[in-house]
Amino acid sequence: MTTSPDNQELHLHVEQIRWEADDVVSLQLSRRDDAELPPWQPGAHLEVRLPSGLTRQYSLCGHPEDRRSYTIAVLRAQPGRGGSAEIHDTALIGRQLRVRGPRNQFPLQPAPSYVFIAGGIGITPILSMARDATSRRLPWSLHYGGRSARSMAFTRDITDLAQAAGAPVTVLPEDRHGLLPLKDIVESAGTGAAVYGCGPSGMLAALRDSVTHRPDVSLHTELFTAPAPETGDVSDTPPDQHDREFTVVLARTGETVQVTDGTTILEAVRRLRPEVAYSCEEGFCGTCDTKVLDGTPVHRDTVLTEAECDSNTSMMICVGSCASGELVLDL
Repeated sequence: MTTSPDNQELHLHVEQIRWEADDVVSLQLSRRDDAELPPWQPGAHLEVRLPSGLTRQYSLCGHPEDRRSYTIAVLRAQPGRGGSAEIHDTALIGRQLRVRGPRNQFPLQPAPSYVFIAGGIGITPILSMARDATSRRLPWSLHYGGRSARSMAFTRDITDLAQAAGAPVTVLPEDRHGLLPLKDIVESAGTGAAVYGCGPSGMLAALRDSVTHRPDVSLHTELFTAPAPETGDVSDTPPDQHDREFTVVLARTGETVQVTDGTTILEAVRRLRPEVAYSCEEGFCGTCDTKVLDGTPVHRDTVLTEAECDSNTSMMICVGSCASGELVLDL
C-alpha cells in the first residue's frame, strides 16, 4: 500500500525548545541529516507521538517556505490529558520523535483580503497564515486575544509582520481590555473578506453569531479545545438509535470487532490495532479520521463539513457511531 504524503511517518529530532509565553513553548523539529522536509501550507498540523506513546496534534506555526525545520507550539493545558505536560516537563532536546503529516484541515482559501482572529494558543495556525499573506502581499488584519499579555505567544513576530505588511494588528489581553469585540471586527471586514478564527469554543460560537449579518464574507474556523456540551456539534438523534451493538469490519485484514453500548469505535478497534492514531478523543482534532467503505456512520465530530458528513466517506471513530448493523472501515 502506498503511503499518502499527509500520512507519511517522519523521524524528527528536537533541535530547539523556546519559551514563547507563560506556559507556552515552541519546538523546532528537523531531520538529523538536514534533508528537506515535506512542504506544507498555512493551517497544516503535525501528529506527534511522544516518548510515552501518546499521540497529539499541533499546528505548524513557522515559515511555510522553510523546508529544513518544522515549528510547533504547545500550551500547557490546565487541566490536561498528559500530552502538553509531557512536552513541558520532559528533556526533549536532541531526542527523536515520530511524526505524521503535515495534514491540513484548515487551509487558507483564496480571497481578496483576510481578517485573522486568534484566541490564546489559537494564534499558531493564524501566525503562519499571516506570514503567507505577507509574502504574497495580500491585505490582512489580525485581532489577537488572550488571558493576559504574559500568556500571549509570538507577539514580537506579529509586530514584525505587521510592520512588514503595513497590516493593522490588535492585541488585547483580557485582563486589561476584556474580550475581543467580534461584532465590530466582523462589521469592519471588507466585502468578500475571508474571516479565519482559531481558539476556544466560546470565542468561535460568538464569531459565528457575529457573521450572520455578513453574507458577503466567508468564515473559516478551527477549534483548539473541545466544544462545551451545550454548544457542541453532536447528533441529537435519540441515543437508542445509535448506541447499540454493531460490527466493525477492518477491511485490510477482514478482522471484525464488536462495538457495544458504552464503547467507542476507537476503543474497540484499538484492541486489534493498538497503533491506530488518535489524540483528543472528543471529535475536534481530526487525528482519527478514517475512511468508511460500507455501512452508515453517525457523525458526532466538529471536523467534517455538512457535505462531508452527508457523503459518509469518512468519520472520526473516537466519537462517531453507526446506524447500520455493520460498518466497514479502511483499516
